[in-house]
Amino acid sequence: MINVNAKVFVAGHNGMVGSAIVRQLNKLGYNNIITRSRDELDLTNQQAVIDFFKEQEIEQVYLAAAKVGGILANNSFPASFIYENLMIQCNIINASHCSGIQKLLFLGSSCIYPKFAEQPMGESSLLTGKLEETNEPYAIAKIAGIKLCESYNRQYGRDYRSVMPTNLYGPFDNFHPENSHVIPALIRRFHEAKINNDKEVIAWGSGKPMREFLYVDDMAKASIHVMNISDDIYNENTDSMLSHINIGTGVDCTIKELVHTVAKVVGFEGAIKFDASKPDGAPRKLMKVDRLKHLGWEYTTSLEDGLELAYSWYINNIDKARG
Repeated sequence: MINVNAKVFVAGHNGMVGSAIVRQLNKLGYNNIITRSRDELDLTNQQAVIDFFKEQEIEQVYLAAAKVGGILANNSFPASFIYENLMIQCNIINASHCSGIQKLLFLGSSCIYPKFAEQPMGESSLLTGKLEETNEPYAIAKIAGIKLCESYNRQYGRDYRSVMPTNLYGPFDNFHPENSHVIPALIRRFHEAKINNDKEVIAWGSGKPMREFLYVDDMAKASIHVMNISDDIYNENTDSMLSHINIGTGVDCTIKELVHTVAKVVGFEGAIKFDASKPDGAPRKLMKVDRLKHLGWEYTTSLEDGLELAYSWYINNIDKARG
């Protein structure tokens, strides 16, 4: 049951995921939301995090803080991705426990599943095979976060839940030309090509892999929904050592279809070519969302509608988006 007076800490509120959660909490009438910027609180610093939690009287935590990036960033900085994410998660989850906080929601990623997992990927696919090489360090960190939550639940009786969103996009995404995910990278590339009157845009990969995408505000709604499910219903639909819940649409498309949809939304009318020498990643990543549907939530924003919202945000915040 939603308690709008609860003192809620959203870790990572300046990021795409955290900012979406804050937006939805505000819409629901939450009036005691705590946030800290990276300059105000270094989440990789254990003592700083412990001191912060001691000073506050937090009742709920949304752990949305993470180091994130696309294929190139994960390939280029594997040590940074595993170290920073492990430190952030360990510090916040342990400090929450030590401060007596009972409710926490950890946000992971669909990359926790094996590269060749049966499609669609159900929660039971976790730890059943080899991970995708390009983001293995990040995936290992996220798997550790799930197991950390489950371990505190089993040992201390905490109510630390985990959700695994599919590929997300929307306001406050990372539009860096090299280190961003596929949708923001395409939005920026097609927008700049349109402005520059370019005759051609080259997209990475063969275009054949299939991916699922969820508008970030839908993800935020689902996260708050999961956080507020009653203990009885949550426990009936999860297992103590397989407790995470997929968040997605259950619908995917090829990268080629995505590229052409983004071009349409942006208004780019030139030629599109695919560079098959660039990495594709996993051949398919589709989430099985039966557990979430059974718990009473489904997405509402279509891919094209979401892309239009994301592009609108980009052109209205272009300086901020470009960093």
